[in-house]
Amino acid sequence: MSLVNKYRAHTQERAQLGIPPLPLSAAETRELVELLKASAPQEKEYLLELFTEHVSPGVDDAALEKAAFLDAIVKGEVSCSVISALAAVGILGTMLGGYNVKPMIDALSSSDSAVAAEAAAMLKKTLLVYDSFDVVVGLAKTNRYAAEVLESWANGEWFTSRPELPEKVTLTVFKVPGETNTDDLSPASEAFTRSDIPLHALSMLGSKMDDPIGTIAKLKEKGHPLAYVGDVVGTGSSRKSGINSVQWHLGQDIPAVPNKRTGGVVIGSIIAPIFFNTAEDSGALPIQADVTSMETGEVIVVYPAKGIIEKSGLEIARFSLSPNTIADEVRAGGRIALIIGRTLTAKARKALGLGEIDIFSTPEQPADSGKGYTLAQKMIGKACGLPGVRPGMYVEPETLTVGSQDTTGAMTRDEVKELAALSFSADLFMQSFCHTAAYPKPSDVKLHRSLPYFVMSRGGVALRPGDGVIHTWLNRMVLPDTLGTGGDSHTRFPIGVSFPAGSGLVAFAGVTGTMPLNVPESVLVRFTGELQDGITLRDLVNAIPYVAIKKGLLTVEKKGKKNVFAGRVLEIEGLPKLKVEQAFELSDASAERSAAACTVRLDKEPVIEYLSSNVKLLEQMIENGYGDPDTLRRRIGKMQEWLKNPTLLEPDADAEYAEVIEVNMSEITEPILACPNDPDDVATLSEVLLDESRPKQINEVFVGSCMTNIGHFRALGEVLRGRGPASARLWVVPPTKMDMNQLIAEGYYSVFGAAGARTEIPGCSLCMGNQARVADNAVVFSTSTRNFDNRMGAGAQVYLGSAELAAVAALLGHLPDKDEYLEVVGRNLSGEKRNDIYRYLNFHTVKAEEMSMLMD
Repeated sequence: MSLVNKYRAHTQERAQLGIPPLPLSAAETRELVELLKASAPQEKEYLLELFTEHVSPGVDDAALEKAAFLDAIVKGEVSCSVISALAAVGILGTMLGGYNVKPMIDALSSSDSAVAAEAAAMLKKTLLVYDSFDVVVGLAKTNRYAAEVLESWANGEWFTSRPELPEKVTLTVFKVPGETNTDDLSPASEAFTRSDIPLHALSMLGSKMDDPIGTIAKLKEKGHPLAYVGDVVGTGSSRKSGINSVQWHLGQDIPAVPNKRTGGVVIGSIIAPIFFNTAEDSGALPIQADVTSMETGEVIVVYPAKGIIEKSGLEIARFSLSPNTIADEVRAGGRIALIIGRTLTAKARKALGLGEIDIFSTPEQPADSGKGYTLAQKMIGKACGLPGVRPGMYVEPETLTVGSQDTTGAMTRDEVKELAALSFSADLFMQSFCHTAAYPKPSDVKLHRSLPYFVMSRGGVALRPGDGVIHTWLNRMVLPDTLGTGGDSHTRFPIGVSFPAGSGLVAFAGVTGTMPLNVPESVLVRFTGELQDGITLRDLVNAIPYVAIKKGLLTVEKKGKKNVFAGRVLEIEGLPKLKVEQAFELSDASAERSAAACTVRLDKEPVIEYLSSNVKLLEQMIENGYGDPDTLRRRIGKMQEWLKNPTLLEPDADAEYAEVIEVNMSEITEPILACPNDPDDVATLSEVLLDESRPKQINEVFVGSCMTNIGHFRALGEVLRGRGPASARLWVVPPTKMDMNQLIAEGYYSVFGAAGARTEIPGCSLCMGNQARVADNAVVFSTSTRNFDNRMGAGAQVYLGSAELAAVAALLGHLPDKDEYLEVVGRNLSGEKRNDIYRYLNFHTVKAEEMSMLMD
């Protein structure tokens, strides 16, 4: 079957789903090029449409074929009756950057003045030129068209030629009451389709409301663009796929960029900070305003500059357009495009000896309070070359460590391609395969095989399926007091500070080594008193929202929700002796608080121990053939340099916080759980048992996720040892293969087997619920990160708590009372056993053959 017939059949197949065909592959593009070379090609209009609109831009493999063919036409090396040399340059100008840039620069010297002028016109709008900028500067000395391009960049014509944000926008409301989380917008069960934006968008809100896609289609018949409206919007993971889905249904097409849209308006009483930033990056307009008076189907008028929303001529809400640069971001096509474009303009002005330009809004910077800096403010300051930063400052800090996981990795790959990047500038970029390793679909297997090469060819590090959870690994790559990001909301460094992001910003940070940041305020959580017997770090994690609720700083109710942590940095102190593995439990769970980031103040001794161990791990990774070896060697060198003079930043005594919350550990005498199905809905074990609305029987127990470490699994084994089959269905999934191999060597897997546990290869497993699932309507006790509706299983009711309480619940098949729990823990996990149970993997203390076994 010919390409035309195959693609038409594919188009019809996708049309039945209401979505466009997939972009052409590199092989299909090569076949299309051969058809276009024919002296009298049949269906030339259709072939031209395929060529111009259905090939992905940037540095996609198909883009290479497209750019090479167009370059050959411009240079007269190939004749094409459908595409002239002049038209070829015009098509090159739609390809964003990457493989099209050199052909356009070469065309500036064409003997055909029309071709040269068209090349200049196209380059003036092209931002992703990277090192080719210097080529244009050199050529501008002798080539008037190159000089025009440089002058245009300097004047910011790429920006001023785009329409401004309108003064008035008329919209039809599409409202989703209550809380919309990223699982609603981008279901984990459909994670394998995320890079196929139109297909994945069909699953948006499918488990939350009846016929959302049909509702959207009917609302569009009113003739106005739609606004996505909700009480609380975008909580949960840092999923660009959530914004992609919203934009697919509410946004506008991007010429010559297949299957992706931009624009759209999102209005929420609360918009989760990561979701807000991802909307900014994608060219959407996020607005935080009271949505009480907005209902589905109503027509509203938004005045962005005035900060007013009207309905039927009456004002129903006010808002502040924030940040003050957001109008520029929308005009530029997104925050990332604005940053890249402003940088290009600044470089061009410098090359021409010009001063600063005033066409861009300048980020508002707060006045210096004269007070001290918090720990996070010093870490961010260090990444900016400053002693500290103030809340509200706009900065672009060095982003030293960047992580990407597999269910967002395909999108990050596509974003890197669209950024036209062939290398990473971030000091370390790591890709994992932890969400799809256990039960891969054919698309997952394809990704497992192709993505590592993509990452390593650009100087990144790629883990392997079965290695384990991205966060546990990435934490071992981090340098103290440095800043990073990752494409997962649980990228939360225990010895630095991380601001998780959507896949677009992750790609940007990986490519440029920096990220945009509006510095948030900080909330200090100070632990005091003494940790009581039987109380775990997971109980302290849940104690944070528990105390915040008691103080009126957090509410469970979504309408009019209060959350003192939302969008702020959660800074934790009072537990300086924690091992770094333990500290991650605290930083990791800041994602459930909707915090922008987290710091944990530790003494230097546990950090020294941790980095000494990590140097050995990275050396073994090089030995085992992990790439990129140069990247790993560079990071080893920086770790060793820090170990020569181990010093940590400290907050100033007069640092300012938005709120200070004290948690007295002496008052916590029993476990604290997050109840079904909200990580903010916390209660003590006794309160749960007294509440008739809470389920008590436990059908399934999951011990796993990034919230666990090897000590938790030993504790589970000691509770189960010699007690026969567990009463609840038990899932056991260690976070890394090193943990698994050590537990096997110590005999714990035989204990798990005797208890009837289901063990999986290391990874995320039930935590995300995108592969194996619990039974429908099961009551579950889990050590995982969050418990949103339908995340782990359809209709599942999920408690979140410690591995120790999970072990007792699995054994009994129900939630124990306080005395039962403390008796089991006291008998099995205390005294001389405790130090042996809660040992952590210090790789620098093991022999070479043992290290090889752990990494096998």
